[in-house]
Amino acid sequence: RAGELALAEMRRKQNAPLKLLCRLAAEAVLSSPSGVLPHRDIIGQLPGQVLRTSGGARLLLRRPSLDEYVLLMPRGPTIAYPKDISAMLMMMDIHPGDTVLETGSGSGAMSLFLSRAVGPKGRVLSYEIRDDHHNLAKKNYRHWRSAWEIGHVDKWPDNVEFILKDISTAAADMKSVTLDAVVLDMLNPQCALPVVHPSLKQGGVCAVYLANITQVVDLLDRIRSCKLPFLCERIIEVTHRSCDAAETNHSVPFIARPSHWQEAHSAFLTKLRKFRPLLS
Repeated sequence: RAGELALAEMRRKQNAPLKLLCRLAAEAVLSSPSGVLPHRDIIGQLPGQVLRTSGGARLLLRRPSLDEYVLLMPRGPTIAYPKDISAMLMMMDIHPGDTVLETGSGSGAMSLFLSRAVGPKGRVLSYEIRDDHHNLAKKNYRHWRSAWEIGHVDKWPDNVEFILKDISTAAADMKSVTLDAVVLDMLNPQCALPVVHPSLKQGGVCAVYLANITQVVDLLDRIRSCKLPFLCERIIEVTHRSCDAAETNHSVPFIARPSHWQEAHSAFLTKLRKFRPLLS
């Protein structure tokens, strides 16, 4: 229906599939390298329909999944990729009804996955220091929720509170909050740990998203020097390898082979667990 998000997918020889994301509007058109397709031809169709552009190219039309949306939505800073977000959600073992703190909001990718994980009875506090990133994260979150409500019976939970503030100055805010888990996706996460750890429940997990191993070393050094009550349980690098199914012959119809196009992005995910220090 008009107002929904639609994903158009075009298969291309020797290349990754081309995916185009649009918000349906009666007078708009979807532009592709092989012609245009009016939105009015898409509105009213069932998901999974194959339609042709003005140039004759075939497009598979459907609703986007959440991971496809976060990869195609407008972004300012580099997003946390779905492969890494999935690993971090497993690290934290988040349940419906949990209260989770996130720093920083970025483009809103992690906020959306956390929103789904904690459910309508849960709560996500998303801190961001930059005004442009804060506004973009709110916009992407709002667009996903509004499109979801048009195409689904149930409503997407309105459970994320976007806060424009430096987390290192939010100690007073944290006193009234009990956190089940914490996600840190910021340049210097060690600056946030002294502020958030008093509010994190005993045994709770803080998952940290870092771009390189040097940042991991700096983080662990800060934890030791400040004697913060965290144990480093795991440091992982999540890889993602795509494969193509190529037709060979009649006896062996398909063979899986590494794709020439790979997602080269990599990050280091650090799992910290809060513990209670031994009594002297």
